Amino acid sequence: MTMGWLSPEEWDAVRLSLSVSLRAVAVSLVPAVFIAWLLVRGRFPGRVLLDALVHLPLVVPPVVVGWGLLMLFGVRGPIGAPLLEWFGVRLVFTSEAAALATAVMSFPLIVRAVRLGIEAVDPGLEATARTLGAGRFDTFLTVTLPLMSPGILAGAVVAFAAGLGEFGAVITFASNIPGETQTLPLAIYTATQTPGGDAIAARLAGISFALALAGLLLAELIARRMHRLLGRG
Repeated sequence: MTMGWLSPEEWDAVRLSLSVSLRAVAVSLVPAVFIAWLLVRGRFPGRVLLDALVHLPLVVPPVVVGWGLLMLFGVRGPIGAPLLEWFGVRLVFTSEAAALATAVMSFPLIVRAVRLGIEAVDPGLEATARTLGAGRFDTFLTVTLPLMSPGILAGAVVAFAAGLGEFGAVITFASNIPGETQTLPLAIYTATQTPGGDAIAARLAGISFALALAGLLLAELIARRMHRLLGRG
């Protein structure tokens, strides 16, 4: 039985992809904003190394990232073992694992977008707020954060769209379990390995393409809208 032009299993893959990407952005957004601000405004030893580490997922194979997460958060890993023993939490081969892997892979995208937003903020405006008696935290909340918000929103949307297509890290760390960890890319891969699955793969690929394109267009629209609201053009 099908639901419209997709089967229940295909709808599960679509819903799971959306859920995983949304959770990935929710987990990584605040740390990404902090790291981006630290990289732009911070002056400390090791800043270049931190910058390189943050962007590492962009240059190493995603399967390496997934393997690293598996080693850390597996049931015998240095983080996964205490989580299981002390709290009864097992991340590996769950949708939470898929969300974590996606968050790690999309984290640099948010950082890069937020950095651009921070670099566009005129430091003179922050200095003026400080001379008027605003503390560092108040200045960040009332001046810096609103002005960098286009970068934050655009980064979140781009990361969400990119997360919909994450494959290597997810399949390595979360496996390919229908209804549990099988996201759109994994469902497409499964369909291509199944005799007569070309039509299923084509349908899911079309959905994946449409969602990714919609995300990129939305990010651009948000950035332009926020720039107009903030009077930058």
